[in-house]
Amino acid sequence: MEIPKELLYTEEHEWVLYDDTSGVATVGITDYAQSELGDIVFVELPELNQEVKQMEPFGTIEAVKAVSDLFSPVSGTVIEVNTILQDQPELINQDPYDKGWMIKIQISDPAELEALMSPEDYRKHIS
Repeated sequence: MEIPKELLYTEEHEWVLYDDTSGVATVGITDYAQSELGDIVFVELPELNQEVKQMEPFGTIEAVKAVSDLFSPVSGTVIEVNTILQDQPELINQDPYDKGWMIKIQISDPAELEALMSPEDYRKHIS
């Protein structure tokens, strides 16, 4: 199970790559989550400029096994959406940490990152 060391994680299996120079967080779901969901067939993501709040739903993901809410790991404004996922949701299964990213958020409160898990803590969480 791939758990990149440069990312932070939520208990709901989202990952965050934070760029502290721009204040932008890139968000997706973990390798573990896509594996547990199975084949992903649809993803509903927020609109540009939509406000999201930490640990509140920002979209849904539909797989063969289940439909699940996606939870925002941080609060802020959605500044970019991976629109390729509308036509190719399977990219989340194939490459959850790169081509399968979902949204980019301009963070409103960087202190919220302290509530997220380190890679080591996330590994313990899923084991």
